Order: sequence, then C-alpha cells, then structure tokens
Amino acid sequence: MEVNGIPLGFPVSFMQIKEMTMLYSCAMREICTKLENLSQEFELKEARNPIQHINHRLKKTESIRNKMLQKGLPLEYEVMRDEITDIGGIRVICSYINDIYAIANMLKQQDDLLIVREKDYISNPKKNGYRSYHLIVAIPIFLSSEKQIIPVEIQMRTIAMDFWASLEHKIHYKFEGDVPENIKNELVECARMVSDLDIRMLKLNEEILAITRERGR
Repeated sequence: MEVNGIPLGFPVSFMQIKEMTMLYSCAMREICTKLENLSQEFELKEARNPIQHINHRLKKTESIRNKMLQKGLPLEYEVMRDEITDIGGIRVICSYINDIYAIANMLKQQDDLLIVREKDYISNPKKNGYRSYHLIVAIPIFLSSEKQIIPVEIQMRTIAMDFWASLEHKIHYKFEGDVPENIKNELVECARMVSDLDIRMLKLNEEILAITRERGR
C-alpha cells in the first residue's frame, strides 16, 4: 500500500519526495539540454543528427524501496540519496553505434559533469543479450542558497537495441521474472541478430558517406 505515493514502511516524508522530484527533474533537464546542444553541434559539423530521440523518467518510490531492500540498505532518505544513482534516468536513442560513442565522449569532456560510473554493454553484452552504453554522471544543481550534486543515469542505445530491450522487458514482466528457458535462448539469438544488423547498418552508412564524399570532389 501507498500513502501520497509513498510505500508503507519507507521513512521518507511527502516533502522529501517533493524535494527529490524537484532536484532530479532539474538534473535531468540540465543534461537533456546538454545532449540537445551537442546534437545540434554534431548536426552542424556532420550535416546529420546523431540522436533520434531522448526520453527521461523519475524512478518510482516503490522501485527505489525495492532496490534498497535488494541491496540490503537501510530505508533512510540520506542513504537513498547517496546509494541509489538511477533515480533520475535518461535514455538516448541513436542511429548508429559510433554515434553512441561520439556522444559519450562529448559528455566526458564537459567540465561540469563528473563521471561516476561507466558500463559498456555494447562491447560486453549481458548474458541475456542486453546491449547498451551506460553512464552515471553527477551534475551540480544551483539553488537559491546552495549547490547540490545530483547523479543521473544515461543509457544510450541504437534503435535496434532499444526495440530488443523493450520487448525483453515486456516478456520479463509478463512472466514475473520466471521466463521459460526456450524463450530466454530465443531472446539471446535475437540479440545476436540485432548486433549483426547494427554492424551492417553502420558499414552501409560509412560506405554511403564515402561515395558521397567522392562524388563531392
């Protein structure tokens, strides 16, 4: 059960939830603006937009509580702020794999972003086939009387990776985490096909660019 959107047994007040929502919303807005600026610069220099679209979400309090319990953390507001780094999440969908690495490198050069953690699930996919590039960054939020450093998780995927991840999530939810082995195996095989498609589309794009440059001489 929940009261005012707060799970019972979770010692976080309604005002703390409002504060959390404000802080993480500000942090996500700041990073989304950075991504949009980088995308515009990329489009100016390369005559194309590397980012197809950007989504963001604030983790639900019930999900935060469950994650803290799984990690064996005390259910305290300060612990939540210090230990749960994906309360604010941004998903960046790109056309090609090299776009993902280009955007990631641009973010790393931002001197007001601290890279907290980096996981490359594209070069090293998870066992279930999941592929994505994760960055957890910390960004300063300037309030009227103080500055707070807020972590945000950024997930970067190609369109094909995002399609696979969305389908896998729906299947996992439908079976309540107990997915039949044959379906798991099929999902892994589909992930391999998605990886192959991404590589082939990248090579095709590079070939098109080379022909275009040659004709432009």
